[in-house]
Amino acid sequence: MKLRKSEIISLLIIMISFIIGIYFYSLLPDKVASHWNARGEVDGYMSKFGGLFLMPIISLVLLLLFIIIPKIDPLKHNIEKFRKYFNGFIVLMMLFLFYLYILTILWNIGVRFNFVHLLVPIFSIFFYYCGILIQKAQRNWFIGIRTPWTLSNEEVWNKTHKIGGKLFKIAGIISLIGILLPEYALFFVICPVIIASLFPVIYSYFEYQKLSKNLK
Repeated sequence: MKLRKSEIISLLIIMISFIIGIYFYSLLPDKVASHWNARGEVDGYMSKFGGLFLMPIISLVLLLLFIIIPKIDPLKHNIEKFRKYFNGFIVLMMLFLFYLYILTILWNIGVRFNFVHLLVPIFSIFFYYCGILIQKAQRNWFIGIRTPWTLSNEEVWNKTHKIGGKLFKIAGIISLIGILLPEYALFFVICPVIIASLFPVIYSYFEYQKLSKNLK
């Protein structure tokens, strides 16, 4: 099976993650910090093995899914129409997880910082790119805003993804406010993306109903 450039880059990122995990295994305590609350304080721990290798394993599983999805989708010909944006998403997701992984390791070797504060920029970039991908996505069964109404009607799909993409881009921009107001960072990261996720679902239903009435 020939791998695409995005998949090769992703595999390299995952391999580097495993190498880093092996290197730091003997340097970390048996229990490592693995979760932080809204104030950036540690409130969860896991075993050293889990702390060092869970994220690379998750990344590998996700990459395998990303490779398989375009091959099994009944509408895979549509995925090819926006494939370069999906490839970009794959690499961005791997970099996103790698960034979280590096922050976790740095904390556990004694480097101190505001964890939440450092998450805001990467979430902002991630949400904004999701908006780009959503706007470019053609109708398929795995990628995009998949509701019964978008999957049943291509016009509903296109309209829903146009507005959904804009909302995710806006959510990405709004989340940057968290840098200026770190005590409310999670609010500016989570609330806009929840709205950006829920509104298109509701919108797709009403748009489908409107189009159905027009066809009668």
